[in-house]
Amino acid sequence: MIDTVVIATDGSESVTRAVQVALDLASRFDAAVHALYVVDEGEVESSPETLRDDFHEALEGQADKALDEVRTHADREIVTAVREGHPAGEICEYAREAEADMVATGTRGRHGENRFLIGSVAERVVRTCPVPVLTVRQLNDEG
Repeated sequence: MIDTVVIATDGSESVTRAVQVALDLASRFDAAVHALYVVDEGEVESSPETLRDDFHEALEGQADKALDEVRTHADREIVTAVREGHPAGEICEYAREAEADMVATGTRGRHGENRFLIGSVAERVVRTCPVPVLTVRQLNDEG
């Protein structure tokens, strides 16, 4: 039985299908839905010091857009959260805290074009998450 689904989103086009599949699954099981965006502290810390505040603010704006996109497609109220840290670790920790039955994510994120099969964040989540992880590949004709 699936009572709680966590959707990990980064707002990229490649996660669109994962959001749709996860919401469909949640609807079929009448499950609670949580949408999570993680501001990658590694990206912020590796940016030039003079740009860090602006970059951090831009990522927070991206978080709002990504979570709004999930809300737009949902047929139910969803819980949204923004975390800061290393994405894979934060996703797994959030799944524990939410007592999730499943985490859904895309296979490639914003930087996924240079990965062959599965993005590094998705791969780490699959390997370390305490609950089942549904990875959804973006189909080629969808962008």
